[in-house]
Amino acid sequence: MGAASLVTGAPRTREREGEAGEEGLAAPAGLLPDADALGVYGRAADFEAIVEHLEAAIGGLDPVARPTQMRFPPVIARATIERCGYLHSFPHLLGTVFAFEGDDAAHAGLVAAAEAGQDWSGFQRMTDVALVPAACYAVYPRLAGRLPIDGRLIDVASWCFRQEPSEVPERMRSFRMREFVRLGPPEVVQAWRAGWLERAEAFVARLGLAPGLAPANDPFFGTGARFLARSQREQELKFELSVEVRPGVRVAAVSCNYHLEHFGAAFGITTPDGETAHTACVGFGLERLAVALIHAHGATLDAWPAHVRSNLST
Repeated sequence: MGAASLVTGAPRTREREGEAGEEGLAAPAGLLPDADALGVYGRAADFEAIVEHLEAAIGGLDPVARPTQMRFPPVIARATIERCGYLHSFPHLLGTVFAFEGDDAAHAGLVAAAEAGQDWSGFQRMTDVALVPAACYAVYPRLAGRLPIDGRLIDVASWCFRQEPSEVPERMRSFRMREFVRLGPPEVVQAWRAGWLERAEAFVARLGLAPGLAPANDPFFGTGARFLARSQREQELKFELSVEVRPGVRVAAVSCNYHLEHFGAAFGITTPDGETAHTACVGFGLERLAVALIHAHGATLDAWPAHVRSNLST
């Protein structure tokens, strides 16, 4: 797993009004920040090599399981987002896709507005797709109906988007998630998630990242946000593994979630006895893990501790 020293991203100096960014914070090695869009990064070749090794290692963490592999594009049907209830809980994070559908006169108006530095969004209309907020969302509509006797296990990956423009490089707007999704009766799904909590924590520890495991909650929006967050924590529906990405700063890099009957009910997924299926997922934030590895072990892969490299080898 040889690699040269990684490229260091240029510093960011722009800060959005009302945002607690860190002015002048340099991007971690291998990330290439966009000068005109906060939280948008390119990836250098050696950074991508780390992500590739992470993906291979994550895929082998449960050698006994035989999941069905699904891979999806970075867009998803807007109808799926609506059925998932995303607009009820996270409207502030969703990115929708708009497109121009006008005639020549409208095109002329759009170009004139853009050249004048004016808002030209009124010349576009919302399409039937949105940006993927979580990789597992594309799975559920494709499994509608009755599950086999042992349920289903899905290995899914996708580019994801969340509208969180930020100066801090560990909070990207566009990033990749690798997830495993379990569907079936509650006792099967709960046992599966418990196993993955242990497996994921042990894996991150073997990478030398000193993971912190704790109950967590999603960033709900609206008047009921506090109640939903408290309920999610009290029921221990969500656990996160945090890692250090720069001195004194830890962020969640792995999330283990139990959805109860939420997606089963929304998409008509049932167990063989006709009961609404329960679901759970474990998701790995690939860029955050890569950033944490560079922070912990340096920018040259060949200089990383042997046990870390062995846990990433394929």
